[in-house]
Amino acid sequence: MTPAPRDYAYGDHPSQIVRLHLPEAGDALPVVLVIHGGFWRQRYGIEYADPLCRSLVEQGVAAAAIEYRRVGRPFVGSNRGDVADPAGGGWPMTLTDVARAVDSLDTLGQLTARGRLDVARIVALGHSAGGHLAAWLAHREALRPATPGAVAPGDHHNPILGAVCQAGVLDLVAAANGGVGHGAVVDLLGGEPGSVAQRYRHASPINYVGDGARITLVHGLDDDEVPVDQSRRYAAAAVAAGDPVELYEVPDIGHYDMIEPGDPAWFRCRDLALEMLGGPGQT
Repeated sequence: MTPAPRDYAYGDHPSQIVRLHLPEAGDALPVVLVIHGGFWRQRYGIEYADPLCRSLVEQGVAAAAIEYRRVGRPFVGSNRGDVADPAGGGWPMTLTDVARAVDSLDTLGQLTARGRLDVARIVALGHSAGGHLAAWLAHREALRPATPGAVAPGDHHNPILGAVCQAGVLDLVAAANGGVGHGAVVDLLGGEPGSVAQRYRHASPINYVGDGARITLVHGLDDDEVPVDQSRRYAAAAVAAGDPVELYEVPDIGHYDMIEPGDPAWFRCRDLALEMLGGPGQT
């Protein structure tokens, strides 16, 4: 029987937790880092990742769901951008949280998993806004020094092997201009692309193609929340830059089908993450 998952804090904020799911047996377990979506908004939480984590654990790997500080819903009638955020998320906290969560995994593994985690094999898997964060983590080595989430020389960090992005938001300027998520990108970054251009430059995965990050994209052709053009634009830029990117366009699949554990689209995403890891842990 699979043990119940446990939550561990990687910071002081209530949203700064990793929920670790482990199989009953096995050592040197590779880790799938599962990042939920919800357009970075407070009202969507880690519970959306739990069914996917259970499905992954059945394949003999560890699954670590990340919770992170998200954006509080703007007050009705307010201007988007400069809105009080009781949730503590947005720029740059949402980004730095996921980076900090990844870097906590080896400590959590030693303290809570009896050293069973193989933190040299971590893959991020994220849906929608979580797909954005997963891809951003895969490009983390390319961040400019001293910017949010960047790794300073000598600092401890856990690099990841790559990311599987399920209907990810990968070009934040195009998403903001297209109204994806009803202004969610503008809320995340605290302004329109023309007013906080450096934030968009830093946070948008498409700006880092050419660094060699391994990204696999899965997008439903019937997605009416995040247009498939988000994945197509990223894939085209990555191919032109020589990066190892793969794009799977799935017919008759909407935005949420691929996070339904019994759906064939989810099985494809799961198997792509396992393939990127190189297989399950040692039993």
